[in-house]
Amino acid sequence: MPDTLRNPLWFDPATCLIGGEWTAPASGATLDLVNPSDGSVICQIARGGAEDIDAAVKAAQAAREGEWGAMTALERGRILSKIGQKVLEKTEELAALEAMDVGKPLTQARADVIALARYCEFYSGAADKIHGETIPFMDGYTVYTLREPHGVTGHIVPWNYPMQIIGRSVGAALTMGNACVLKPAEEACLTALAFAHIALEAGLPAGALNVVPGLGAEAGAALSSHPGIHHISFTGSVATGALIQGAAAKNVIPVTLELGGKSPQLVFDDADLDAALPFLVNAGVQNAGQTCSASSRILVQRGVYDEVVKRMAEAYSKLTVGPAAEDLRLGPLISARQKELVSGFIEKGSDLTLAAEGVIVDGTPTTGAYVKPTLFADVPADHELAQKEIFGPVQVIIPFDTEAEALAIANGTEFGLVASVWSRDGARQMRLAKKLHAGQVFLNNYGAAGGAELPFGGVGKSGHGREKGFEALYGFSQLKTVAAFHG
Repeated sequence: MPDTLRNPLWFDPATCLIGGEWTAPASGATLDLVNPSDGSVICQIARGGAEDIDAAVKAAQAAREGEWGAMTALERGRILSKIGQKVLEKTEELAALEAMDVGKPLTQARADVIALARYCEFYSGAADKIHGETIPFMDGYTVYTLREPHGVTGHIVPWNYPMQIIGRSVGAALTMGNACVLKPAEEACLTALAFAHIALEAGLPAGALNVVPGLGAEAGAALSSHPGIHHISFTGSVATGALIQGAAAKNVIPVTLELGGKSPQLVFDDADLDAALPFLVNAGVQNAGQTCSASSRILVQRGVYDEVVKRMAEAYSKLTVGPAAEDLRLGPLISARQKELVSGFIEKGSDLTLAAEGVIVDGTPTTGAYVKPTLFADVPADHELAQKEIFGPVQVIIPFDTEAEALAIANGTEFGLVASVWSRDGARQMRLAKKLHAGQVFLNNYGAAGGAELPFGGVGKSGHGREKGFEALYGFSQLKTVAAFHG
């Protein structure tokens, strides 16, 4: 094991950050944090609860009424910039934490650190560029709008991309002057805690960011229902998102939900297959397929269908899986429970054509949460594996004949997060970009390297609201109209 993963902890993980102070949870209870690469216990983390959430919300309210709330947009932007710089300075430390905690290969963990820093960089530059507008109105009036923070925002962050989602959620909320209470996933919260340490070092005032680890049913439920929260941001499952939205509705506050996906890539006969192939595969297996925007459905026109299946099968047979420290193409899933869920889906594909599997390398701990990346071909569009979010390295290839059929299949699930079109026909690209039910559509690419600038979110059961880009900043603010009569 590389030295960077032997003991990457440089802070006490069994604490909550409340009002600028690192303290044990009120109950004194802790949770085991498990390394998915080998099943060992990494450390204990705080098991925060309702009392801790209440204290965190009060600390955030005090920050809004104090130093943080008095800061100008320029000053907030400068702090975000310093946070981003310090994140980059700790690239190796943060990557080691994420690799150990989540199971990401080190190369992917480093990419997530860079993404976190990029969100801080983007939002820091945007902080003083969110403007209101003047509105032409009746003679004798001057009317203008102001964008103001909601107040205290709650952030419930999942385990698959902790750093990236903290960057695009907490980063945007802080930029607009909100004070934040963050509840990281109990399966993976080390980089959330590390980020909070870095933010304090960079000069973020006490209470502007508070972090309470704990169980979703305890700390998460307390946060989403707290009357002192003015906006909730959640990324995770449809079922949990519905519960959070219901809790928030009782307090009549807005919610940003980024939920599941079953994102298709549509490959037409005229596609550049050499360009498409890396995207077709990587978009399904990156982070071991544990990505809301993963492309788990590959729709291929008959004229190139056999060729695409052949090429994808060859690529799959070369995929290697192993511990995060080995830095292979895929690491483990997040937990034994997730392994069981994904393995169950693979078993449901026993009636399908198994096109290819990847390889779990020799010496991989049997106590880790590993599954082989699995590719199925000739899959009916209504099959469960073509309809349900698997959240693992499983892709299905579905044939189609016409553009209309491809569109019907692509739009034929309850999700609508991302879609991609591979074709040299510009008119077809434009038609499908308009008709695909998705929050993002990529033409002859997939994901555009993340893109902090690109608004991201879904339709249908993929959620609502937008993260990233200026749209995120609008979402973490509320509009006030001022009408001045001066005669």
